[in-house]
Amino acid sequence: MENTVGDFLRSRRARIRPEEVGLPSHGRRRVQGLRREEVAQLAGVSVDYYIRLEQGRGGSASDAVLDAVARVLGLDDVEAAHLRSLTRPSRTAAVPRGRQQVREGTRLLLDLMPGVPAFVLGRRMDVLAWNALGDAVHGFSARPSGEANAARHAFLDPAAREFYPQWEAVAAETVAYLRLDAGRHPDDARLAALVGELSVRSEEFRRLWADHQVRQKTHGVKLIRHPLVGELDFGYETLAVNGSADQLLVVFTARPGSPTAQKLALLASWTAEGAPAESAPAEGAPEREAPAAAD
Repeated sequence: MENTVGDFLRSRRARIRPEEVGLPSHGRRRVQGLRREEVAQLAGVSVDYYIRLEQGRGGSASDAVLDAVARVLGLDDVEAAHLRSLTRPSRTAAVPRGRQQVREGTRLLLDLMPGVPAFVLGRRMDVLAWNALGDAVHGFSARPSGEANAARHAFLDPAAREFYPQWEAVAAETVAYLRLDAGRHPDDARLAALVGELSVRSEEFRRLWADHQVRQKTHGVKLIRHPLVGELDFGYETLAVNGSADQLLVVFTARPGSPTAQKLALLASWTAEGAPAESAPAEGAPEREAPAAAD
C-alpha cells in the first residue's frame, strides 16, 4: 500500500543539502539530502515522532509540528497545505461518482464571453464545459468520447506534443495539479483509476508522478500550436466557481493588438460563420448539436 505522506516527505528532505540548514556536509552520508533525525532535530520533535509521521501515523500531529517540518524542508504554501492534507486526510466530503454538473448560469457565462477562450475544469482535470472560442482553440468537441480530460490529452494523445510546444512544462504542471487533487481527495476511486491508467500507458507520467511535485493552477502562460492559425501565446487566469465545489473557470487572454489577438479574432470569425457553438452540457442534460465546421 502506498505511503503517500512518507514518499512526499522523503522526496522533500532529499532535495535539501545539509549546509543549507547549517549542518556539516562532510563525512559519508547514506541518504541524499537530510536524514530523518536531522529533520526531527531542526523541527524540534523527537526522532520517533518524526518517523511515525513519515510512516503515515501522524494523524494527531499539531499545526505547530507540521509548520515546523514544512519550515525545515523549505515547503511553499501549496506544499505545506498538501502535507496537512496527506497527514490529516478529510474523508467526510462525498466524492462525485460521475462527471460533475455545471450550473446553467455558469454555461451561460461562458457563452457571454465570445471574445476569449474559456472552459470549466473540474475534478481529476475533467473539462466540463467550454465556449465556442475555447472549443475553436482546444478542439474539445472533436475529442473521442470520454477524452475531454486535460491529463489524458496531455499524456495519451499523440498530437499533444505538437499542440503544446512546451510539452514538458505542461506535463509537469498537469501531474503536479493531479497530485494536489489526490492529496485532497484520498478516497476518490475515479482519480485513482485515472492515475493508474496514465501510469500504465505513459512512462513520462510515471516518472513525474514519482517526483511528488504539487502545484496550484492559478495563472500562468501557455503556448499552443494551433493546426490552422499557428502559434498562440496566451496568458491564463483560473477562477474558482463559487457554489460549485472543485470547479475552476479557466480564461485564456491575449494582449490587444498582439499576433495572438489577431489570430483569435480570425478563429472567432470562422466560428461565427457556422452555427453558434454551445458549451458542453451538464451531466444528465440532453446533448446539444455540435457547431458546424468552418470552411
